[in-house]
Amino acid sequence: MIDGLKVAVVLPAYNASETLERTYAELPKDVVDDVILVDDASTDATAIVADRLGIHTVIHARNGGYGANQKSCYSIALARGADIVVMVHPDYQYSPRLVTAMAGMIASGHYDAVFASRILGNGALAGGMPKYKYVANRLLTAFQNLLMGAKLSEYHTGYRAWNRKSLQQLPLLACSDDFVFDNEMIAQAKWAGFQMGEISCPTKYFPEASSINFRRSCIYGLGVVKTAVTYRLCKWGVLSSKLFASDSPRLPRSVPAMMPRMAVAEPLSWAA
Repeated sequence: MIDGLKVAVVLPAYNASETLERTYAELPKDVVDDVILVDDASTDATAIVADRLGIHTVIHARNGGYGANQKSCYSIALARGADIVVMVHPDYQYSPRLVTAMAGMIASGHYDAVFASRILGNGALAGGMPKYKYVANRLLTAFQNLLMGAKLSEYHTGYRAWNRKSLQQLPLLACSDDFVFDNEMIAQAKWAGFQMGEISCPTKYFPEASSINFRRSCIYGLGVVKTAVTYRLCKWGVLSSKLFASDSPRLPRSVPAMMPRMAVAEPLSWAA
């Protein structure tokens, strides 16, 4: 806990058996009260490793996608009483040791969301980020800052902390079940006027770390552009979108908080 606030770490996992134990070992156990892993129907031993480590594990009965995985992660964390939720990728690409700092920034009351930036401190290229991804990151971030009126150093990190209020109020079920979920969630937070902070984070690129290929990266990039354009057109009042609609569905509050340590569930997804 930090200042009496319960801290949960959620691990959206897919084929992370080779890196999960290293990630878990570096989580600050003096601060983290709950660790939750959602296994998106992995084909390796991710769930077995998680169970051996004593992690509360939910296995998707079918692969729902990265965004659907996060929807389950956040729903379960809220149901289990989390006040602060930190998403850590279990592929060991980001340093789990920064959980304390990120959760502390949320606990201070100054921020509703905190993002670990690979760009601040010039850690991206030093950590092995492919140059084409670095260039795309910078161009897409500049484009989004321009259209959304923000000043973030990057929108594409997979290491984030959120307070309970933001997770309850954002219409996350209206977001994509794919990788662009991350980007849409930030756009929603900006739309809602939530305070967003950043912290510098080293990153590591190595064969076992998860990474989308060039084709999926292009699809993601187009989704990012669409999100930013949609945001601006909605602000101008010439377009409406379920991403920013007040009546779009929020995360369910009926997820069982006391489910067994390992359980099987269907991925959460939005249905019109």
